[in-house]
Amino acid sequence: MATDEVKSMARGLPDGFVWGTATSSYQIEGAAFEDGKKASIWDDFVRQPGRVKNGDTGDVACDHYHRFGEDVALLAELGVKAYRFSLSWPRLLPDGTGAVNLKGVDFYKRLLGALREKDIAPYVTLYHWDLPSALQAKGGWTNRAVVGAFGEYVDAVLKHLGADIPNFIILNEPSVVSYVGHYSGDHAPGLRSAAAMYAAMHHLNMVHGKSYRQIKAAFGAAQVASSYTHFPIYPVDDDPKNVAAARLMMSVWSDGFFGPAFRGAYPANIHDHIAPYVREGDLETCRAPGDFLGINHYCPDYAIPVDEEIPARMAYAHNAGKIDPIGTTDLGWPIVPRGIYDALTDLKERYNPKRIIITEGGGAFNDAPGADGKVHDQRRIDYYDAYLKEAFRARADGVPLDGYFAWSLLDNFEWAEGYGPRFGLVHVDYKKGCRRTPKDSFHWFRELIGQRKRNVAA
Repeated sequence: MATDEVKSMARGLPDGFVWGTATSSYQIEGAAFEDGKKASIWDDFVRQPGRVKNGDTGDVACDHYHRFGEDVALLAELGVKAYRFSLSWPRLLPDGTGAVNLKGVDFYKRLLGALREKDIAPYVTLYHWDLPSALQAKGGWTNRAVVGAFGEYVDAVLKHLGADIPNFIILNEPSVVSYVGHYSGDHAPGLRSAAAMYAAMHHLNMVHGKSYRQIKAAFGAAQVASSYTHFPIYPVDDDPKNVAAARLMMSVWSDGFFGPAFRGAYPANIHDHIAPYVREGDLETCRAPGDFLGINHYCPDYAIPVDEEIPARMAYAHNAGKIDPIGTTDLGWPIVPRGIYDALTDLKERYNPKRIIITEGGGAFNDAPGADGKVHDQRRIDYYDAYLKEAFRARADGVPLDGYFAWSLLDNFEWAEGYGPRFGLVHVDYKKGCRRTPKDSFHWFRELIGQRKRNVAA
């Protein structure tokens, strides 16, 4: 059960604090080529030998496309009043632009209707990494034309689904798209080019700003933002080169997105690298702080220099001179609860957003059902308890934290890691028809978010 301290903190939250859980289309939907959907860059990437562990694909994933009713029932049982999920661009516009796939529209209409029946507010992510393959063939995020293509996609969403969507998240973790997809090559489309990374970064920033205005013009009352990965990034030691590498990595990972959105400017240490892609008026287009700031947070990171254009991340490194982890997840990520406090207070100090919602948080703990058929994932419970204490402490210190979404509702396809890591509050048995089993953490989370209700009743 939740500790008394975190229970007390939860009881002190205002009525408007948003509790939710999150998923993404490619990771759970399956039905990869059904009902008119065409390929995304992830459908292509998983078919390249050696790209994904065990050769796993998202072809079936959690079979959410056919079982969304069961998953909405789980959300209702969990007691959340918000659910973050993403739309599949190639399910709605199979070629990226042009004809709308009405069977795809129908799926999302039914999902939105099921959520409405359970009084669960949708937080709909427009882009969670599954770019239509047809657009990648034209250069994808490195081609400035993607900005116009995304605008056409947004128009289609607004026309067919917009009236049922009160909360939009335009982009999920654009730094992962630009860095991991275009520089390190560990994610689709698997490029390894600093130039491609910086081009993608600028076009993603333009899409954020343009789409914000596009959505607000159509539905002024909608809450619109993007979600960014943000965490402390440290040098591996005090060598000036390593200090500079950490600062550069922070610009590539966080400030290269926050700067344009909040200030209409790129950080000085990446200005020359990104300047070739910036045209007159672009930075004003990029500038859109949003109605809230979505933050995904897992653990801190470290950086070392590689060349003058880009540092290399030293993910999961341990440096006792900075912050000591209290353990690691089963994915090897360090568990550093203090990191979320530092990340949130840093954002308040440097950018002063009017609202922050943690749109992803969680840990991979690969516990399986025991002899009793239940999943006793105490490590995940301990993780959430520790991280939420630090998040609530940041709120008490003045950070405008207005919500928390657990990643994830379901165990799912975890990108290049395949189906090995399990982040879900609900266990999915991929060998037995994707059977769902709520874990102990599911019940813990339900108890925690019920604290406010019981406090009001009292």
